[in-house]
Amino acid sequence: MGGNSAILFREKQPFRLGYSRIALAVPPAALVFITCRQLIWHRPWGSPPVTNGSLLFLTILILLVYVRLMTVRLVTELRPEQLSVAMKGFWRRTRVAIRDIRAAAAVEYDPVAEYRGYGVRSGPRGEAYIASGSKAVQLELRDGRKLLVGSQRPQELARRIVDARRRFE
Repeated sequence: MGGNSAILFREKQPFRLGYSRIALAVPPAALVFITCRQLIWHRPWGSPPVTNGSLLFLTILILLVYVRLMTVRLVTELRPEQLSVAMKGFWRRTRVAIRDIRAAAAVEYDPVAEYRGYGVRSGPRGEAYIASGSKAVQLELRDGRKLLVGSQRPQELARRIVDARRRFE
């Protein structure tokens, strides 16, 4: 489906991590400390000590994973023939043809109570892509499935989806 067509709506949302960001930083910080302790201050870690190469590799790997987690974004793009919702940074993407959308409405919800948090989730309103906030667009698809797309501008996204659908009616 047309990847070259004009973008009618685009939104990038960072994940709301709050204090989780600090908790996720503990393992990389601990490994940096352990690596410095062994490589710079010559105080071996473990019995028998971990090799310098293994420790350095593990530290760099964990730092890269941490940076990757901190840069994940929810990207929503609406084109004349499809809606694309992706977790940039992970390989999760959903594409929905506009003609397959029966209804679109701006809604409010509780991400923790209804979906147990953020990310790609399943809940009472079907599959959900949630990055932050409590506003979204609820889609009903022709095959009966439901898709909730988190958005900071849900009224605009819903209106543009409805406008794009009119071409197929």
